Amino acid sequence: MSQAQFNESLVEFLSESTTPFHAVNAMENRLADAGFKALQEGDSWRVEAGGRYYVVRNGSSIIAWVMPKGAAEESGFRMVGAHTDSPCLKVKPSPEIHNNGYFQLGVEVYGGVLLNPWFDRDLSIAGRVSYRTQEGELADSLIDFKKAVAIIPSLAIHLDREANSERNINAQTYLPPILGQAEEKPDFRELLKTQLEKDGVGNVAQVFDYELCFYDTQKPGFVGLNDEFIASARLDNLLSCFIGLDSLLNSDMEQGALLVCNDHEEVGSMSAAGAQGPMLKQLLERIMPDAEVRNRALSRSVMISADNAHGVHPNFSDKHDGNHGPIINDGAVIKINANQRYATNSETSTLYRHLAEQEEVPVQAFVVRSDMACGSTIGPITAAEIGVRTLDIGVPQFGMHSIRELAGSQDAYNLSRVLRRFFDTERV
Repeated sequence: MSQAQFNESLVEFLSESTTPFHAVNAMENRLADAGFKALQEGDSWRVEAGGRYYVVRNGSSIIAWVMPKGAAEESGFRMVGAHTDSPCLKVKPSPEIHNNGYFQLGVEVYGGVLLNPWFDRDLSIAGRVSYRTQEGELADSLIDFKKAVAIIPSLAIHLDREANSERNINAQTYLPPILGQAEEKPDFRELLKTQLEKDGVGNVAQVFDYELCFYDTQKPGFVGLNDEFIASARLDNLLSCFIGLDSLLNSDMEQGALLVCNDHEEVGSMSAAGAQGPMLKQLLERIMPDAEVRNRALSRSVMISADNAHGVHPNFSDKHDGNHGPIINDGAVIKINANQRYATNSETSTLYRHLAEQEEVPVQAFVVRSDMACGSTIGPITAAEIGVRTLDIGVPQFGMHSIRELAGSQDAYNLSRVLRRFFDTERV
């Protein structure tokens, strides 16, 4: 696959994946098309050497894997991890607001959202809806309004003269999006029922609950005189989910391989479907029930935690250590932190550098300024949960946690090449 083909497939995936639920659904479809078998957690499993499988939890986390053809304790697994969630505005359970003739929805901030860019954007709504059918059964369906149905207008500069110098955003009062004008307060659940019917989901008697996000309807695209950049919502971290999936599907699948994409990373990962939950550990116990075999296999495994990195912003270069300012399109970034906010060590970083050298792609390193706090990833959590050697790496980007982020059009493709070689490597 060429870089252009890769990027077009990436843009298509980003457009589909408006929420973690939609991202997992998109990944399921691609895995099924590639011959992976869906397993249900509540069923009895019988996995075979060389078999290809995937399992989903909560509709928002997914693990896909290839069983080793030989003894798992001798070959181990080549693992890649990412997360499906992104900071956003979520609809509250009782969201209806009727104010001065306008219909609005109350929202809750999910994760560390960069709030200013959410104003004056064309917004839609997507997620999962839970309901009762006409027959009295409980069911869930994905929903996506797709068109722009809401906006959060800025207050005019004439009414807020300090907006450009001192703008503090009150998440409770400033952020409820406007969905239109109405003489009385509409019933939001009835609107959801109508939209489900438009989406072809019939037989809905009553909508009970939902997990819904607002999202920007502007499609992903290329930016720059030479299309150097990819601009999109949710690059952190659907970019890594796609890279991991593409690398797995284009590997030779001769080795034990595993891709895990967890939900809830942006809020700490502590959930049944998050990296700090038991999903991966339980799966490994099921596919390798003998503790001796499992522990030996993990000792021969490596996890690459892929999560985007902060590229050095030309207008704010002082926010980076002078020797560790990643440049967009200069290669993926090995993330290092002495206090274990990242799980990289010299052994795992050397492995990546070796693989990148074989693919003839550049590599960079990131260390946060010593006078600034460092973020974290699923890397240290996964390493602690299952005891696997781990590397933290990511594509450099601008605008992390904004409603529209920016990454390099070369970096994702180059990282996918290295991860594909990683999946194909006989010994790690």
